[in-house]
Amino acid sequence: MNYNTTEETIVDNKFIIYQLLVRLFGNTKTTNKHYGSRDENGVGKFNDITDIALSEIKKLGATHIWYTGVLEHATMTDYSAYGIKPDDPDIVKGIAGSPYAIKDYYDVAPDLAVDVENRMAEFEALVRRTHQHQLKVIIDFVPNHVARTYNSDAKPTGVMDFGAHDNTNLAFSPHNDFYYIPHQQFVVPAGVNAGGPEYKNPLKDGHFDEFPAKATGNDVFSATPGIHDWYETIKLNYGVDYLDHRKTYFDPVPPVWLKMRDILEFWAHKEVDGFRCDMAEMVPVEFWNWVIPAIKKINPDLIFIAEAYNPQEYHRYFTTGKFDFLYDKVGLYDGLKRLIRDEWNGNVKDITHVWSQESRGFSSRMVRFLENHDEERIASAGFAGNPWLVKPAMLISATLSSGPVMIYFGQEVGEPGAGNEGFSGEDNRTTIFDYWGVPEHQKWMNHGLFDGGHLNEEQRNLRAFYQQLLTVTRQNEAIRAGQFYELANLPGFSHKQYAYLRYTTNQRILIVANFDRYHPLATILHLPAELFNELQIAVKKEVNLKNLLTGGSIFITDIQAGIPINIAPTDAWILEF
Repeated sequence: MNYNTTEETIVDNKFIIYQLLVRLFGNTKTTNKHYGSRDENGVGKFNDITDIALSEIKKLGATHIWYTGVLEHATMTDYSAYGIKPDDPDIVKGIAGSPYAIKDYYDVAPDLAVDVENRMAEFEALVRRTHQHQLKVIIDFVPNHVARTYNSDAKPTGVMDFGAHDNTNLAFSPHNDFYYIPHQQFVVPAGVNAGGPEYKNPLKDGHFDEFPAKATGNDVFSATPGIHDWYETIKLNYGVDYLDHRKTYFDPVPPVWLKMRDILEFWAHKEVDGFRCDMAEMVPVEFWNWVIPAIKKINPDLIFIAEAYNPQEYHRYFTTGKFDFLYDKVGLYDGLKRLIRDEWNGNVKDITHVWSQESRGFSSRMVRFLENHDEERIASAGFAGNPWLVKPAMLISATLSSGPVMIYFGQEVGEPGAGNEGFSGEDNRTTIFDYWGVPEHQKWMNHGLFDGGHLNEEQRNLRAFYQQLLTVTRQNEAIRAGQFYELANLPGFSHKQYAYLRYTTNQRILIVANFDRYHPLATILHLPAELFNELQIAVKKEVNLKNLLTGGSIFITDIQAGIPINIAPTDAWILEF
């Protein structure tokens, strides 16, 4: 099937997001002790994201930086000397703690400041510094749940903490901020070993004093969540009675809605440029419909990105929910992962399905990626093992549509996410729960110089590939805002090979990807006859096709006779003509 997007309005949303976990990005320590403390394993700071670092991220092709883990969250590190109430380790995951167990929506994590008492000023300086490099700032907004120890000591005058006026005798009330399990004590899940066997703390006793128990963040309405639940978090009440067939109470506006609006307004006034909204589908779409337009009155250019996983709901979160962008995880990411891993069910038809079904009409608003903080590292043994195996998938992620593309820090130098850091264990990911040094990223960082002096030749080549691809992606009109034409059922192509055109009146780009690990793609690619009129190509036209990644070219005297293709295994081309 050939699918042309002429029926869809093409919008240039081709910005490049560079995601980094602030706690890890600037950390130069290489100790990497299992469940190591902040002082043992080190921690990155806002100030580590220097002008040099920002300049290099900009050179890579980035237009936006998603600063992950900014908001203050529960941690086993003691900051009581600064007036911050310590957290009970039995309901903290990892020594550093999950950046998605928010302890104070109105503050930043003290870990990230050189001068803890001036931590907000250091964050504000980072925002200004980022903007000076013509980069935009995205931070997390975590609306579905909070840490069990939520306690805002930085809230503005007049702001009430969550739950301050709740009737704790009721399992559900539209006036409550939390859901309760009346008359029952919260029970720490069996098997929790807070901070590992060496961690000593008088509060590490397998008990957390919460009575009555509150519902857990991943919709567990029980006093006894399991060890694989989000037991460190509390579910927020947006006016949905989950135990009564999800009956809704949205009029009058629930108190949580008002609190969350105020929080978003607070950060919008900090001059951030966008919010990545964690687990957006676990919050009623009616809330987004209400809050996003209200926040955009402060800054119409603010962007809202939803972490979303249900393709059946995509359209509703765009139209009713008013989101600007959604994750494309279960569609393109999952399909490309199967191809990268050479799984038995890997098939380029998954890419066709994304275009023709899941993102029909809003492909330019889907954020494409191959790594983020939740997913396995490409270079890990559990994913691909070799960062170069991702080359055809990365080309498709970057060029398939006119929407955003994202990479995760360390991806561009082949970071494998190896090591048992602590809470998350050996899981092919870079930890979000513990203090850690990210070894391959540190070679590029080179103690704050960001010159890549310790990278090996393969890593330098890999980073150069990402830089070239992202630059090409951002600079070329046909990729940014061109039409799409899928070249399907081509002679010589297997289920592991894919080709398409992106084109405007001024530019035509042909992308050909070979996912096959063992066989080159050697054939003559014939463009369909209908395309010659669409592309206004003359009969017997001489054409020079330039490879935008390598600088090489293919000269042919008659494009109607076909384009010779000879692509190595797990390689891909971007040809301009």
